[in-house]
Amino acid sequence: MYALLVVAALAFSWVGDVLLVWRNKSLFLAGIAAFLLAHVAYAGAFATHRFDQLAFVIALFIWIVVVVILIRWLWKYLDGPYRFAVPIYMAAITMMVSFAGATKSPLIAVAAGMFAISDIAVARDRFVRQSLTNKIWGIPLYYLAQVLFAISVIQPAP
Repeated sequence: MYALLVVAALAFSWVGDVLLVWRNKSLFLAGIAAFLLAHVAYAGAFATHRFDQLAFVIALFIWIVVVVILIRWLWKYLDGPYRFAVPIYMAAITMMVSFAGATKSPLIAVAAGMFAISDIAVARDRFVRQSLTNKIWGIPLYYLAQVLFAISVIQPAP
């Protein structure tokens, strides 16, 4: 089940990548939806592992703090549907990263963190300031995270 959910998440991520190529608002919202589904699939995959409740609670607390800071920073740049879509998306990221931490697999936890952090570059580029700098650090983090998730399919968690 783990491998199937990771492959589904990778597929949703690919769809999101395609949709984010254009700077069209509707396609960007569809891309957010695709990545939301990817985060849900990853969280489901991680939930198939042994579950460490303490690690989950610690990760959840850390990421809630991060997300509150990020939403406070981004809020003035968000309008229309983004005021609804971005917080929901961030909730999904928070759950995905928290479930990743609960696996106690450094590979999965690092990949999840990289994926979440790469989304900050996307948010900054789309909502705050377009810049090559966002792509220089965000894109490598994102693709390395996807590779690590794929590797996690063949390297079981502890």
